[in-house]
Amino acid sequence: MRLLSRLLGGLSLLSLACARMEPPPGGPPDVAPPQLVATRPETFQTLPDFDGPVEFLFDEVISEGSSPSQGAGTGDLERLVILSPTQEVPEVRWRRNRITVRPEEGWQPGRVYRVELLPGVVDLRQNRSDTGALVTFSTGAPRPETTFGGTVVDWTTARPAPGALVVATRLPDSLPYRGLADSSGRFTLGPIPSGEYVVHGVLDENRNRLADPREAFDTVRVGRSDTTIQLWAFVHDTAPPRIRTVTAADSLSATVELSQPLHPRQRLEPSAARIWLLPDSTPLRVASILPKPVDDSLHRRSAPADTTARDTTRRGGITRDTTVRDTAAARQPPPRQTRPRGARPGARGRTGEPLTTRPPLASQLVLRPAVPWRPGARYTVEIRGVRNVTGVTGDVVGTLVVPERTARDTLTTPGDSLRPPADTAAARDSAAKPAPAKRPPTPTRPDSARAAPKQPAPTKPAPSGTAPSKPAPTKPAPTKPAPTTRQ
Repeated sequence: MRLLSRLLGGLSLLSLACARMEPPPGGPPDVAPPQLVATRPETFQTLPDFDGPVEFLFDEVISEGSSPSQGAGTGDLERLVILSPTQEVPEVRWRRNRITVRPEEGWQPGRVYRVELLPGVVDLRQNRSDTGALVTFSTGAPRPETTFGGTVVDWTTARPAPGALVVATRLPDSLPYRGLADSSGRFTLGPIPSGEYVVHGVLDENRNRLADPREAFDTVRVGRSDTTIQLWAFVHDTAPPRIRTVTAADSLSATVELSQPLHPRQRLEPSAARIWLLPDSTPLRVASILPKPVDDSLHRRSAPADTTARDTTRRGGITRDTTVRDTAAARQPPPRQTRPRGARPGARGRTGEPLTTRPPLASQLVLRPAVPWRPGARYTVEIRGVRNVTGVTGDVVGTLVVPERTARDTLTTPGDSLRPPADTAAARDSAAKPAPAKRPPTPTRPDSARAAPKQPAPTKPAPSGTAPSKPAPTKPAPTKPAPTTRQ
């Protein structure tokens, strides 16, 4: 009886499970990213007694990511939140379809807070959102109205720095407001409280939202009327540069590779460099010492002549006909310049083109002596007063080893200089002329169908007892007497 009751109970549960209504399987996959539907509190509100978290609400369940938030700033959601002004890592929590943010030290009275959610939130199907959100509210301070904008440039390459960290520190209370540059190096930071700021642009290589000691940065002081700034980031070294290598580029120049970029406005006099020939320390006079970009512009070699344009068909007074030209190509209109849809005429694309508002940085100097280098010799090079970008000056010393001159192979047969040059025009014509079409091979008959060669008829042997036939006598041709002359 007990067994029967258990079976009946199991059947009833099975019937209830089969009667549950569920959406039919299949259908189109969900490819829409999560959409932000609300923020709490709303932006530009003044909340003197605010104590709750800032919330970002989405229209579906979002993913916490593979790295959960642990308060160290390394979680997937922690990397998407920038809270200002604070020096600590904010407390970021995942609540299914919400992201909550609050400062570690709590909301301080009389401040303007800026909470930015970066693009990159994904749902459970890994659909990524390409839009972010910004919440700005006050805990008692006046409504913010100041906004900064500009570009962060990597001075080493003279190109915009995508994803650079921008920190605006307000004076004199030192409240930092943070932001990030976009993929073209441009940034917009605001609204923030009015006042004077010291703005830092940092090339955040490890993406920790902090300015590490060996990361390139630039600093500029911004007043109330400054709204557009440009930051040229470079590594700030407190030690003077040193020589890495000295290499002979040719017989009259050597390239000096330094460990740091040089100050772009410094120009060294030839007297600042000294060269000694080893081992007897014979001094050499220096003709010039310049940064490599400047030296290349002054000693740029002219391009070689175009030998393909030379008329090689002119021989014996025969001149090529230059009146024949391709008139169809001349009548063809130039290609039409098109721009992407939505682009403004004359707008620069996000291609990271080098900027020219500042001179480029260089870490190489070109040293030119007054006399050529001696092959196989060693020299000591000293340059005094070398200044890096930060302004630190020092003297540098290096060694130059000139390679030996390669011996000429005298066993090779020199070319015949008296032989006229080859006719390259005829070679081009023969190469351009199409090859004659090959005739199909004539079909060959099999060996059985071939005609057998004719064999000579067999000769019959002479019958025995008969004399061999004698050859017929031949009569000599009559000869005429030679005419006699009368005397």
